[in-house]
Amino acid sequence: MIPGASEYGVDIAVDEADVEALCSIEPADVEAPAALTFARNVFVPLTTACRYTCTYCTYFDPPGQASLLSLEEVRKICRRGADAGCTEALFTFGDDPDDRYTDIYDQLVTWGHDSIHSYLREACEVALAEGLLPHANPGDQTREQMAEVADVNASMGVMLESTATVDAHAGPRRKEPGQRLQTIRTAGELDVAFTTGILVGIGETWRDRAESLLAITELHERYDHVQEVIVQPVVNNERWSEGSPDTETMRRVTAMARVALPEEVSVQVPPNLAPARELIDCGVDDLGGVSPVTDDHINPEYAWPALRELEEIAASSDLPLRERLPVYERFFPPALRPDGFDDVAASGREWISPPIREALSADDDAGERYRRVLESSENRTFS
Repeated sequence: MIPGASEYGVDIAVDEADVEALCSIEPADVEAPAALTFARNVFVPLTTACRYTCTYCTYFDPPGQASLLSLEEVRKICRRGADAGCTEALFTFGDDPDDRYTDIYDQLVTWGHDSIHSYLREACEVALAEGLLPHANPGDQTREQMAEVADVNASMGVMLESTATVDAHAGPRRKEPGQRLQTIRTAGELDVAFTTGILVGIGETWRDRAESLLAITELHERYDHVQEVIVQPVVNNERWSEGSPDTETMRRVTAMARVALPEEVSVQVPPNLAPARELIDCGVDDLGGVSPVTDDHINPEYAWPALRELEEIAASSDLPLRERLPVYERFFPPALRPDGFDDVAASGREWISPPIREALSADDDAGERYRRVLESSENRTFS
């Protein structure tokens, strides 16, 4: 059993033989992908308040210093992104702030909101109005919190990071693996296309990495909702000086991810944090959301590569590079898919909500931009 998972009502049993088998995987055991994908996005750092104080994270600010974007600021960021041809508004977050952040809650009340989630919903509606598809990462969420915002998001996400209890999560409020798993399960129950991932180098063991990947796989096999798994190395910054995992470690754990996950789930590495060129042959098929107009607010010291650099990464592996939307095509209903398939994630479930469906099919500049990405992804190159 995953430690602490049962406390959150999550029943996950990882087989010992599967763990041992996955720990034996090497890069030579996997094949390179047929193509690489990426999405154009803008980062929208809605709030830097966070209930957690993870020792590797520079994103959160202490009480009294944390920021909360106004809707007008959200609108300006999204408008810049749409003008630059982006399709995704990535709402970055600290997990739901605790009662120390009185200034944040006072501001929310002033703006007519009783929670960060009700405010997130309004911010997502702004993004849709400005021509971007929201992808929000609000951290741990209850079923009620996720349900409040799910229909105004094309997809959502939370990093599992690890099923292990590690010192890097130290503090009065610790990230609990069981709670993260509960959030991933909730997304499946609510038919939300979901992104998750593991963080490599925060004190976890090889066994922990295998257990984390197998736990994600088990939840996906129940709900068919995980679209991509990020394999992300921890990096040095002003709060973390323990170093990053070396290239050989990243190659091996990336190969483990490819073997553990079903074929339809993409393996993603962030090209500003990981040695992407050296990981493609380990099964990486996605380079994530890359922004031509905003910083990586979670890792501000590590600049995004230019889109031309993504082409060079793909060319170095002799692979085509294709742009995608923040929700993967397999979740689309037949009327919105250019490829003629008549299944919806092989399940008949409604993954695309009415607001997102309306945005995708709209007869406006944004709708045309979304359809252009879908229809030309087979042969498109980027400059």
